[in-house]
Amino acid sequence: MEPKKKQEIRIGVLGGGSWATAIVKLLCNNCEKVNWWMRNDESIRHIQQTGHNPNYIQSIQFDTSQLNISSDFQEVVDISDYLIIAIPSAFLHETLSSVQPSGLEKKVLFSAIKGVINEFDSIPAHYFHKQLGVPRENIGLICGPCHAEEVAMEKLSYLTIGCHDIQKAYTIGEMLSCRYIRTCTTEDVFGAELAAVLKNVYAVASGICHGLGYGDNFQAVLISVAIREMERFLDSAHEVHRDVKSSAYLGDLLVTAYSPYSRNRTFGTMVGKGYSVKWATIEMNMVAEGYYATKGIFEINRTFNVDMPIAEAVYRILYDKISPMVEMRILSEKLS
Repeated sequence: MEPKKKQEIRIGVLGGGSWATAIVKLLCNNCEKVNWWMRNDESIRHIQQTGHNPNYIQSIQFDTSQLNISSDFQEVVDISDYLIIAIPSAFLHETLSSVQPSGLEKKVLFSAIKGVINEFDSIPAHYFHKQLGVPRENIGLICGPCHAEEVAMEKLSYLTIGCHDIQKAYTIGEMLSCRYIRTCTTEDVFGAELAAVLKNVYAVASGICHGLGYGDNFQAVLISVAIREMERFLDSAHEVHRDVKSSAYLGDLLVTAYSPYSRNRTFGTMVGKGYSVKWATIEMNMVAEGYYATKGIFEINRTFNVDMPIAEAVYRILYDKISPMVEMRILSEKLS
C-alpha cells in the first residue's frame, strides 16, 4: 500500500524539459499538489487534457488533479516555498531576465541544472547567491547518477541532495524518495555542482572518442583519468573533504559517459563522426549541457590554472574547431 501523501511545504518546479518532467513525476508520489511552470502554453494545455508532456518523456502519465501548471512564472514563485529549478543553464539568465520575477531571494532554491551560467562563468549556486541574493543556506542541488528516462521506467535509481542547511536537503530528499528512488545528502554544494558540470564535459569527450571508433579499453582509461582530473579541479576550486569515488562524483560521471540515454555522450558521438556543433545540436533537438559547460569550465580554470588535458581537448574541438581525430590522437599520448 502506498503511504498517505502529506504536504506541509509548497513545492514548485521551474522548467518543462525531460528532467523537469521526471522530477514532477517523483514529487507526485509524495505531494498532494505540485506547482509547475513551463513556458509553452500549448504544452500546458496538452498535459491538462491528456496527462502527459507532448515533447519530453511522453510515457510519464500524470494525475492532473495533482498539478497546478502555469506559464506565469511569478505565480508559481508566489505560491511555492521551495523551488526546484530545471531550466537549462544556457537559458536560465535569459529566462529570469525576461520574466523579472520578484521574491526569489525569499525562497529555498534547489538546482537541478548541470551546467554553467555562461554570462557570469558561474555555477548555479554562485549565481543564485550573487545575482539573486539568495542566502547560501537556502541554496541546494539535486544531482545523480540518474537519467530522466530511467525515472520514467521506474528503474531503481539514486539521487544526491545537497544543501548547506542539511535539514533542507533531507526535506527535498523525502519529497523525491519513493519505491524506485533512493536519496542521500551532502553539504558539498559547490563541489557536487562543479562535478555535475564537469561530468558533462567528460561525457562529450567519451562520445567524441566513441564516434571516432575508439573502443572500450581506451574509454576505460579516458574516464579513469577524467575522475583524477575532476578531483584536481575540485580541490583547487573548493577545498573541502570529499570522496570523489562516491556516487555524486564518480557515479554520475560513469552513467553520463557510458549511457545511451546521455545527451552529452550522444552529442559528442555526433561530433566525433563529423557533424558540426550546429548540426549536431539541430539533429538532437535537445540541449547538451556539455557544450556550454566546456566553455564555462575553460573560463573558470583561467583563475585556478589546473592541468585539465581532457577538458581542454574538448574545448579545442568544440570552440577552436580543431579536428576531433587530431585532438584525440594528441590527447591519447597524454593518458596513462
